[in-house]
Amino acid sequence: MTHPQLQEALDKIDAFLAKYPSLSQYEHLKELEKKTGYNRVYFFLLFSALLSAITFLLGGAKLVTDLVSFVYPAYMSFKAIDSGSPTEDTQWLTYWVVFGFFSIFEGTLTFLVEMIPFYFMIKVGFFIWLYHPKFLGAALVYSQVIKPAIVPYLDGAGTKPAKKLE
Repeated sequence: MTHPQLQEALDKIDAFLAKYPSLSQYEHLKELEKKTGYNRVYFFLLFSALLSAITFLLGGAKLVTDLVSFVYPAYMSFKAIDSGSPTEDTQWLTYWVVFGFFSIFEGTLTFLVEMIPFYFMIKVGFFIWLYHPKFLGAALVYSQVIKPAIVPYLDGAGTKPAKKLE
């Protein structure tokens, strides 16, 4: 017996596999499904997890990390722009501000980053925490770290008209 939310996710993956039969058309997969009694969804998830782990461990860690920290947030940002919801706009704008600050610091501190074991795994976890709807860590990082450090210096910046050059 599975949790209802897990079962719903498995059903969605099964519908996806049914929509694209080329992903599960192989006879070996069908045989494995018959022999074990497990649905093809479990094998698809296992294969995806193994492929991700191999990519991550064999030097693709930066690529995987960059994709995780960019693709989903970019997609949700596009949706937020069209939704007209100020809450969603604020959420994703906050994420991109934190993303930008993190990228600047990461770029300038590359020599330290290279010494941290499992850095990319930590970074993936951090970025998922930043944008996950349950945690919304970007709002916390912005309000507790970035805003107190930066905003006092921005007060009045850009509000005064520039002097005319004569």
